[in-house]
Amino acid sequence: MYLYHFYDARTGPFRSLTSISQDEAREVIERIKIERPNSQCASRHDKYVQYRHNCERILREEFAKKGGIMEIDSPHYMVVEFSPWLSTWYEQCEYIKIPIEEFDLKTVSFTYGDSMPTFSDKVNDGKEYRKKLYTYDEILKVIEKYGLPQDWNDDGKYGPERYIEAHVWSDRTINRYLPKE
Repeated sequence: MYLYHFYDARTGPFRSLTSISQDEAREVIERIKIERPNSQCASRHDKYVQYRHNCERILREEFAKKGGIMEIDSPHYMVVEFSPWLSTWYEQCEYIKIPIEEFDLKTVSFTYGDSMPTFSDKVNDGKEYRKKLYTYDEILKVIEKYGLPQDWNDDGKYGPERYIEAHVWSDRTINRYLPKE
């Protein structure tokens, strides 16, 4: 298994709106709307950062219940295997691909689908993986049962799950993949 991180080449990898102040994050989003109007990020609504912070609070709480190790406050976002849909999010898309074996799995959590709709009160379709966070061993069982969302729902026709999101709660592996300055 590989974890992928998609990003715009002009910005660089592993940049997070939740690792900076909410005011700074709003400024970044406004700049993106002007400079990169065709990117997925340019269509984010005014309360996106607030919603993302709330979602991360839930992720932290749920991962703590499972004994997860969180070395950083805001996770690095990745997905399980290649996502054709995510590859269209950025005007100059690039990605980093890291084998799962390079991570301390006690620092990685997963949601079957993006964490925002997974924990949203607006998505109430009764699917068993809604409102749930998984460890590595647990997500393997979910994948065995349902497969990868990008294989059966890349266009979003069957719901909001288009990939499996991975939340990396450590800088250790990530730092080895950052561009050298």
